[in-house]
Amino acid sequence: MRGPEFLDRYEGGRELADLLRQYAHRPDTVVLALPRGGVPVAYEVAKALGVPLDVFLVRKLGAPSHEELAMGAIASGGVRVINREVVEELDISRKEIDATAEREGVELQRREVKYRDGRPPPDVRGRNVILVDDGLATGTTMRAAVAALRQQEPARIVVAVPVGAVESCEDLAEEADEVLCLRRPAPFYAVGLWYRDFAQTSDEEVRELLTLASLERQAGMEHQPAAP
Repeated sequence: MRGPEFLDRYEGGRELADLLRQYAHRPDTVVLALPRGGVPVAYEVAKALGVPLDVFLVRKLGAPSHEELAMGAIASGGVRVINREVVEELDISRKEIDATAEREGVELQRREVKYRDGRPPPDVRGRNVILVDDGLATGTTMRAAVAALRQQEPARIVVAVPVGAVESCEDLAEEADEVLCLRRPAPFYAVGLWYRDFAQTSDEEVRELLTLASLERQAGMEHQPAAP
């Protein structure tokens, strides 16, 4: 097995941005991060492209007694995606799924309030959405995000991650308009193995990066030369 591909999430984001240059400085484009680990990656992408950054809330539904294994996910807008293979293999009941979804829904709402500070979610109708996370393992969480965004009728959904399992990247290509997995190591095992520093991203770091991205974007717009 090879060593880590990236120093940290920020480095992953800077490298990922190089694949997205066609979206630079486009008013019809927005970068949405999956909190929390996707935010540092997305911050670098949005900064390099000169486009707005926001978050899109998704919560993994961990299987009973196997919390690290995703049996599904929920996203803003009441969207629920279930991994039928996991549910059937572990014989998980509808009651167990509903209980987990309700619990994670509370946390999803808490983060909506904490991260947005009263700001409404961005209007993505007719826009290009670059959906960013720090990696794809099973891809269940990202699939929930794509499904939820589809309901808002964006022009295009681009899934972009620094590293992902080959199968997950290929599966998502059937649901998103474009999928960019910068590295597809095999065997994959887990996202964290491909970063030298994979410390947990805190709520405070998420808030700080969203604020910083907004301030930097405003400053950049103010220094743009006036149109002739």
